[in-house]
Amino acid sequence: MLKIGPGRAANIIDYAAETNKTFQNRAFTAVDSLVLSQLSYLHFDGIVSGSARGIPVTIREIARRGTPDALFRGVIDGENRRRLFAALARSPRFRGTGLVFFLNRLDLEKEEQFSAVTCLLGDGTVYAAYRGTDSTFVGWKEDFNMAFLTPVPSQREGTAYLNAVGHEFPGGIRAGGHSKGGNIAVYSAAKCEPDVQKRVIGVFSHDGPGFREEFLRCPAYARIRSRIHKTLPQSSLIGMLLQHSERYSVVKSSRIGLMQHDPFSWAVEGGAFVSAETVKSGAMFRNKALNSWIDSLDDQKREAFVSALYEVIQATGAKTIDDLTDRWREKAVAALEAIRGMDEETRSFVLQTIGLLFRLAVRNLWKARR
Repeated sequence: MLKIGPGRAANIIDYAAETNKTFQNRAFTAVDSLVLSQLSYLHFDGIVSGSARGIPVTIREIARRGTPDALFRGVIDGENRRRLFAALARSPRFRGTGLVFFLNRLDLEKEEQFSAVTCLLGDGTVYAAYRGTDSTFVGWKEDFNMAFLTPVPSQREGTAYLNAVGHEFPGGIRAGGHSKGGNIAVYSAAKCEPDVQKRVIGVFSHDGPGFREEFLRCPAYARIRSRIHKTLPQSSLIGMLLQHSERYSVVKSSRIGLMQHDPFSWAVEGGAFVSAETVKSGAMFRNKALNSWIDSLDDQKREAFVSALYEVIQATGAKTIDDLTDRWREKAVAALEAIRGMDEETRSFVLQTIGLLFRLAVRNLWKARR
């Protein structure tokens, strides 16, 4: 394994910096998918065309113009994504990738957070990159809505997006994303128009949440199932939510617990992820308990749980995850006060979820201050 520093394995930034072969000379991999999926988190407004029929701009061209700070402003783990973009701009494999059809929508009323960008790989194929959950609580609320609602607005949006990509580009299509972006990619590939679906050659979900069982049993999912590549870290939480019968491979991470959701912690060797045998037993036990509890609830009770959770978040006054670190003690007290009166089981899972969000906020603050 390529060692970049004491005890640190190579990650996707190192992969982008070290890879010399173009997509014409080396087959597309799941690592390429995770790399390209990170582009969907950047703010390409005014830089990349918002139309599938727009003129593509390459990663190298964007870098040559002087990469604006606005591209990374407010982005979770913006420093690592800045380093990744710089590596892509120098990489023979990625620098000529054309970017087009950038959409970025946040609708508070519809509880929708959606963003995507299409990557032209230079070999006649395209990759539709879907953004995962960002730092807004509207985005997290839409994630939780997946427990009782199919489709959620971003899944509908993702399907329309993939259809538009398929209408404009005649070659092979790949779709993928990290976190919720992976879920949207799978849903969109299953539900897109038949003529588009026939040209889908790969779908990639990187620690993306799963689906309700009725979706996994539908003919649309069956048609695309063999082309889905799902990757999870050893202590996956997000990717194991609603995990039922989906197949997946496990990737080694340099971090522990929830922090393994961080795509920059996934180990890469020889152009592929470093495999682990299975998800860790502690994570399996925790996720089985969570999924069993969710499965025991009907849709009405699931919706009530999500509404209760969101009410607790609203009680803190925070609009994004990062807001939780500002006067966090007051926000924690407000959250605990809002939880009072819930039944014991609901209170337990709400506390776990709120704790998860506070830990994410602390992680983001720590990274910003490094």
